[in-house]
Amino acid sequence: MKIPGKKIADYFLKSLKKEARKLKRKKKIVLTVILVGESAQQLSFVKIKKKAAKQIGVKFNFIHLKNPPSFEKFLRLLKEITTDKKTNGIIIQQPLPAQLSTESLYDYIPSEKEIEGHKKKSIFFPPIGLAVLTALKYIYKGQKIDDKLFIDPKKDKEFFKRIFHNKKVVLIGRGLTGGLPIGTTLSSFKINYIGVNSKTPDKELYYKEADVIITAVGKKILTASMLKPGVVLINVGLRKEGNKLKGDFDEDEIKDIASFYTPTPGGIGPLDVIYLYKNLLEAAKLQR
Repeated sequence: MKIPGKKIADYFLKSLKKEARKLKRKKKIVLTVILVGESAQQLSFVKIKKKAAKQIGVKFNFIHLKNPPSFEKFLRLLKEITTDKKTNGIIIQQPLPAQLSTESLYDYIPSEKEIEGHKKKSIFFPPIGLAVLTALKYIYKGQKIDDKLFIDPKKDKEFFKRIFHNKKVVLIGRGLTGGLPIGTTLSSFKINYIGVNSKTPDKELYYKEADVIITAVGKKILTASMLKPGVVLINVGLRKEGNKLKGDFDEDEIKDIASFYTPTPGGIGPLDVIYLYKNLLEAAKLQR
């Protein structure tokens, strides 16, 4: 059965619109997105975020650096943006060029504006991690779409701990925008998992025993023969096959063996964007 990520995100969108309207009575909400380079894929991600900002009623400030600046110049720009009192949240679109790619960049963003959860002691959970948890909550709480499906860290940690204490969860990938923040979120919610990457020996043994597999690779890595009947498959990775976007498995191959799976597109992606803006609204409240 498909997990209707897009349908859930559309429902959540209504709640965010209402919340944004209340906050905007006092002051505009502003998100600043920084993109370095001209990657078509990254530009498409920015376009999706911009569209969501318009739907929710948030000002979208896009800073596009077509040519990579020096590290010092980039830091100066970042400091200028972070000290702007009008800006409530900041996104550095990843991946960055090698000469700018360092975790220390996030040290220059105040905690209340770093809404992607990259800082080591962030006050926000990574949106992609919350999106994955929402897909899991949808499955294990009766497949109902309502406000209770939003992840509530205070209430849901015990729920996930209870549900997953005897389940085998495998997370494939450890990238900065996928596996790493998902793993951090799973651990924060007391979900034990096995992390698998390209260097892990005998990977298929883990796949065959898994009750839940979360993929964040960007290549086709799973086939039906690798899976246990009834497995839950959640995909975050993206790849192109011709003109079509696909995930880390082909849906037609796995739909008869998986109990639940996310479609690509329309699965985790829309939820990821929703939680990004939920974090932004929380950031706006904190700053007031």
